[in-house]
Amino acid sequence: MLARFLSLLAILAATAFGAGASPALESGTPDALIQKVGTEMIERIKADKAIQGGDFQKLSTLVDELVMPHVNFQRMTALAAGRWWRQATPEQQKQLMDEFRIMLLRTYSGALASVEDQSIRMKPMRAAADATDVIVRSEIVQPRGEPIQLDYRLHKVDSAWKIYDVNVLGVWLVETYRTQFGQEAARNGVDGLIKSLADKNRQFDPNKKS
Repeated sequence: MLARFLSLLAILAATAFGAGASPALESGTPDALIQKVGTEMIERIKADKAIQGGDFQKLSTLVDELVMPHVNFQRMTALAAGRWWRQATPEQQKQLMDEFRIMLLRTYSGALASVEDQSIRMKPMRAAADATDVIVRSEIVQPRGEPIQLDYRLHKVDSAWKIYDVNVLGVWLVETYRTQFGQEAARNGVDGLIKSLADKNRQFDPNKKS
């Protein structure tokens, strides 16, 4: 199940913030945010040969610039870590966020660099006008094969919408990582979880020091 989920996330990474032709959406709505950020993300990747060639640093910079301002990554990490987040010190929480972000980027950077003809078809919003926590539903449309379900959880922070979870074919990213993180932390504590993530990241970058 996990292997299939990760393979689907590779497709997700290539299109997670990308949108194809869709009707105009009301400015300031969560689905409009997904569409707007996605369009620019796709265009920037397609125009940047270095990213397409696997330049991780440029990809990281692009994600920080375009995507991360619209993600509540602290909440995403806290939900993934579960009760272990509450037991972590502020420094441990920062380390968890840093290593989790690097792991996600490095795991899916190849798919991000290979954006081609995929697009996203937005589905109608089903939320109350005054809702502050919503699910934006969409489908990935591929040149070949069936559309893939792709949904986002967002919540409102002051006047801004922030993404904090993503769903591919009915499986939420946070839930999947919560299982992995919980198993590692149960064996080796919060420091062990941080070390496990750092070790995985070093597999991508042998020059990274402990």
